[in-house]
Amino acid sequence: MSESHGEIHDEHPFVTPPEQRDPARRLRGRLAAPVTILTAGRDRNRTGLTVSSLVVAEGAPPLAYCLLGPESDLIDALRATGRFVVHVCATEHRSIADVFAGIRPSPGGLFRGREAMDTEYGPRLAGFDTFAFCSLVGAREESYSVLVRATIDEIVTAELDDPLLYFRGRYRSLDA
Repeated sequence: MSESHGEIHDEHPFVTPPEQRDPARRLRGRLAAPVTILTAGRDRNRTGLTVSSLVVAEGAPPLAYCLLGPESDLIDALRATGRFVVHVCATEHRSIADVFAGIRPSPGGLFRGREAMDTEYGPRLAGFDTFAFCSLVGAREESYSVLVRATIDEIVTAELDDPLLYFRGRYRSLDA
């Protein structure tokens, strides 16, 4: 074990060395992605997840495609209810995005202390001015994820001057 002489290092001590990292993961990390929070369920069965792998396809009806982890509680809720809400995050939503990503603790659950209105699509979080109500069309395993396909039934948009983005493993803003 080497002496650190009290130095603080910028790098994580257990980070995988660059030559051992998955090339596809490295490519994905170089694509800026929007940060969204997907919510589903009702009452005590509410759940949600921060998702950056979401794409909207124009059309009649418009479609949303997203990749979710196969072990996510959200997958079960989507399959049980057939509906969900997509909340588009601004930089002001960084800490709530951390909570729904499981990075920041939330004693009492994801929705504890948060204002959320139950809708027929799932909980709609207060403070999000851009959101969409979606109906599940299908969910199938693709590689290490579950590919979710949904129709977008209703869209509410507002000006979003400073969206929260995910780039190279960190949240970013357009101003950064």
